[in-house]
Amino acid sequence: MSSQKPAGDLSEAEAKRELARLAIEIKLADAAYYKEDDPHLSDAEYDALRQRNSDVEAAFPHLKRKDSPSDRVGAEVSEAFSKVEHGVPMLSLDNAFSDEDVEEFVGRIRRFLGLDADEALTITAEPKIDGLSLNLTYQDGELVRAATRGNGQVGEDVTANARTIDDIPAKLAGSGWPARIEIRGEVYMEGEAFKALNAAQEDAGKKVFANPRNAAAGSLRQLDVAITRSRPLRFFAYAWGEASEKFADTQTDAVAKLQDWGFITNDLFKPYQDVKGLLGAYANMAERRAMLGYDIDGVVYKVDRLDWQERLGFVSRFPRWAIAHKFPAERAVTKLEAIEIQVGRTGTLTPVARLAPVTVGGVVVSNATLHNEDEIARLDVRPGDMVEIQRAGDVIPQVLGVVDPGEDRAPPYKFPQTCPECGSAAVREIDDKGEEDVRRRCTGGLTCPAQAVERLKHFVSRKALDIDGLGAKQVELFYSNGAVKGPQDIFRLARRLEEEGLPPLKDWEGFGDTSARNLFDAIDARRKPPFQRFLNGLGIRHVGEITSGLLARHYLDWESFWQVVEKAAAGDASAEADLLSIDGIGQTAITSLKDFAAESHNQDMLAGLLAEIEIEPAEAAASDSAVSGKTIVFTGTLEKMTRDEAKSRATALGAKVSGSVSGKTDILVAGPGAGSKLKKAEELGVRVITEDDWLELAGL
Repeated sequence: MSSQKPAGDLSEAEAKRELARLAIEIKLADAAYYKEDDPHLSDAEYDALRQRNSDVEAAFPHLKRKDSPSDRVGAEVSEAFSKVEHGVPMLSLDNAFSDEDVEEFVGRIRRFLGLDADEALTITAEPKIDGLSLNLTYQDGELVRAATRGNGQVGEDVTANARTIDDIPAKLAGSGWPARIEIRGEVYMEGEAFKALNAAQEDAGKKVFANPRNAAAGSLRQLDVAITRSRPLRFFAYAWGEASEKFADTQTDAVAKLQDWGFITNDLFKPYQDVKGLLGAYANMAERRAMLGYDIDGVVYKVDRLDWQERLGFVSRFPRWAIAHKFPAERAVTKLEAIEIQVGRTGTLTPVARLAPVTVGGVVVSNATLHNEDEIARLDVRPGDMVEIQRAGDVIPQVLGVVDPGEDRAPPYKFPQTCPECGSAAVREIDDKGEEDVRRRCTGGLTCPAQAVERLKHFVSRKALDIDGLGAKQVELFYSNGAVKGPQDIFRLARRLEEEGLPPLKDWEGFGDTSARNLFDAIDARRKPPFQRFLNGLGIRHVGEITSGLLARHYLDWESFWQVVEKAAAGDASAEADLLSIDGIGQTAITSLKDFAAESHNQDMLAGLLAEIEIEPAEAAASDSAVSGKTIVFTGTLEKMTRDEAKSRATALGAKVSGSVSGKTDILVAGPGAGSKLKKAEELGVRVITEDDWLELAGL
């Protein structure tokens, strides 16, 4: 299986398949971990998935998916809590799993900053606490708000609960703190306290927690503050978000300030001057791990100089200046009781291993992914086998192989050729290179109940049209009763009920005059969806939230965009080239758009939908800079900053960075060695400037 090969040894086709698999598995894992506090994967399993995704993307950067897990943080916040928008996003960390990964991390930093080999680069190391991230906002030294990470942008308001934790000061001590500052850290539970809590839960006949992390998260996210107060929660401070003024020059100085202000910081935090020192710290913490009294799952490295952190900036969901060096995955052996097939929103048939429950690293695992039929064949796993499983990151466990297979085994597993939901043929698609897709998909489309319902759920979900009160349960109800068969039916729900001979919604069980009116009002409130949300909501394969955003910001209005797509679907090469000219949009997404537009039933659905709604145009990137909204291409050698840094700064200023020159290019920044791009820009009459001109124009 490709997932067991080193990333660099994968073929391009294998890498594409691997990234597709990982995107699905990590999304499922994130929801279970961050939102439900009930992971179905161990920490080790989840980390392994994240690491694998990072490795493959690093080896094949041009294959990075538009729905890549690298661009996602956490999960949507619970409806049970008020929402809090973080002053500065709470991003996740990229992972390292080997000494070589750490060396590459340091090497990337040096290359990005353009540092000479002998120039000092101090990097700090600290234990990665396995708890729940918390953001504390202090105004004039007083704690005014506490929020969970949530989806990275918006978290849950747990202020009252956080005030019950002794390690969190209600008022900052000392002096020198900014007037407003977000202090960040980890809520955790010590091992002995965790055991005592579970013993008390068991004695009371209540649910016990799988591990200290789940116990800490569940305790902090209680609606009853008294329950939180009764739980032995602790807090380590290690970072900050928004700050009204600068208060330190280095990470080391900043952590010392946090301690001066009354927070508990980790005594294992220390700066190092080279990779050898970092790896020594990692080995030391791994050796002391069992004796610390609290769970850690790795070591976090951060560039010490804060001005360099600012220069390095961020990529997708990670800061470039930090990384988590994770401890090895944990494994166990158990019985494979059955192989079940799940049908996803896009029709993908995904095999899931149902396991005899087994505890791995403190978490009970009862199912694991088998990825696809090629993986089943490679492992030759069969119901009844004893299998080794690995937890690599708290989301979806992975089956590694069969342990001592005997002669009296079940016959080899045969992957179904038809959809278990609707009976339609399940096929493996052939791409434009003649390569077979690793996934088998149902051909039933909207005629398949599994796909139709899941696509409708996606359409109304938070990152799509976000229709309040119309969740998974309501979608299933309306679909099963025949009222809603496609997204267009949502906006004519009252009419559809009448057409199907169904009673008015107010007469349905669970509804009433008020709730029915509220739902119709919520639907009406979404009759002018933003371009990006609408496109994402259509559920077109390979056209997720990020790809939808790129297309929306490029074309701005739906009509212009869809005309280009329809022309491309009809074979217009110039229209397809126009789509391909957008930085970040690849052939896979374009093929999916063309295929979608070419289907008559999709065209009918869109026509019906557009008769009910009006799509709001997108806005160019908000910025007051002189390059906001302009499309810029960099070519040649840049001498004042690295190419990655230049692109990052341009995007931050609201510009669109493209990898190729076209008629839509506004500016070509040409350095020494500029070649074909410069020639094409001159032919097209594109404005060409030097690096110095660019720096002046951008105000850098």
